[in-house]
Amino acid sequence: MMARGLLAFAALAMLVAASMQARAVLPQERLADPALEARAREISRELRCQVCQNQSIDDSNAPLAADLRRLVRERLLAGDDDAGVLAHVVARYGDYVRLTPPLRADTALLWATPAIVLCAALAAIVLRLRRRQAAPAASRPLDAREQAALRELLREGESGGRGGGG
Repeated sequence: MMARGLLAFAALAMLVAASMQARAVLPQERLADPALEARAREISRELRCQVCQNQSIDDSNAPLAADLRRLVRERLLAGDDDAGVLAHVVARYGDYVRLTPPLRADTALLWATPAIVLCAALAAIVLRLRRRQAAPAASRPLDAREQAALRELLREGESGGRGGGG
């Protein structure tokens, strides 16, 4: 009984989530020309919502994303090609507005950071495993005072001083 309720809740949650994404582009935003609208949607999928960060403006309900979608459609209606629209938006908002920024000298660190972090983590793991498996370092020999203390302890142990009374 409980599993059926959870299943119904999960199905309802998925429907709500799917409907929210489907409504990101409002009907009044859509272009009359289906070919232009398809181009606008494709360009919008390449642009990052500045509010949501990891969501395209095509999927975002944020007001800034709606503004960017309108800007894309205005540029297409003005006759810009897809590259021209992207160039216009990047000129206004910078390379960060692209979900996949171009690989250039000034964005190389952005692209390399995940690999650098992964390599550093793997190196740390390997070093830790090697230290754990390494044989213990050779201990230094006992000095004269330590040898005398050891002999004294051994003598006490042989004479039955372990359980000593008093």
